[in-house]
Amino acid sequence: MNIANIDLNLLVAFDVLLREKNVTRAAGQLNITQPAMSNSLKRLRTLLNDPVLVRTSEGMVATERANQLVPTVSNILRELKEALQKVEEFEAYTSNRVFRLMASDYAASTLLPPLLEKINKIAPNITIDIMTPSDVTFHDVEDGKIDMAINLFNQLPQSFHQKVLWHDSFSCLTRSSNPILTTFNLESYLASKHVWVSKTGFGVGLGMNPKEVQKLGWVDEALAKLDKRRDIKIFTRNYHLAMQLAHDDQIIATLPKKAAMLHKDDPGYAILEPPFAIPDLELKMIWSPLLHHEPSHIWFRNLVVETAQQC
Repeated sequence: MNIANIDLNLLVAFDVLLREKNVTRAAGQLNITQPAMSNSLKRLRTLLNDPVLVRTSEGMVATERANQLVPTVSNILRELKEALQKVEEFEAYTSNRVFRLMASDYAASTLLPPLLEKINKIAPNITIDIMTPSDVTFHDVEDGKIDMAINLFNQLPQSFHQKVLWHDSFSCLTRSSNPILTTFNLESYLASKHVWVSKTGFGVGLGMNPKEVQKLGWVDEALAKLDKRRDIKIFTRNYHLAMQLAHDDQIIATLPKKAAMLHKDDPGYAILEPPFAIPDLELKMIWSPLLHHEPSHIWFRNLVVETAQQC
């Protein structure tokens, strides 16, 4: 095979086709006609001497050879985009750039207010588009459609750049009139009703099962090591809702301390140290290699890190 005869557009078509596994959707992604995409698939089959995609009762399925080529082609396209990026000076004060970031409501409520206050002073024309974990996918970040994602992540693709913004411990939040305040220990903690809250990674959360401790996260895994289990009555992925539910003298919300401390000046709440050890969590910022050397992105990342260090 003579590489000089390979049309690089076929690599782009291959990347999208293998992601969508549908000719019509792939054509829409590249803003071309369906016949044009079908022709690209035909040329790919000739080039690779392989069907690439095979129609089955469950839709189009990639061949083994095509699946083997996916990471190689994706890396080639990513490195090519990164190499061809135009480098320009970035003037924050006069820029009207839109930064799009995904942030969990934990990150949004603790980190973003001071970040936005800084931006309003030093870059008044910049716009921030904030999305939730359910709004975006790993592909959106990888393709540079999202400038960064800030959340608690269990697993991440190795291709992403990442930065730990802070470590946070846990606190227990409840109503200040909760009788448990007089005898707060592990026994009374376990005798109480609890609200579970967590949202890591991307996508829409699935239903939780109280019996699947390994899927419940930091708090319940720490209890499991003590051979203990709390009585979870409410599951939520929203930290603000968990804190509202904790304004009940029958409910305890065990959540990151920086979130609980948002209510430190509210006399209706009490903030307590958990009566057992819970490992700290990490709030991370991740971004695409495509944006790593882009001047405005470098400025924004540095501002996020600076803000996090001051929180």
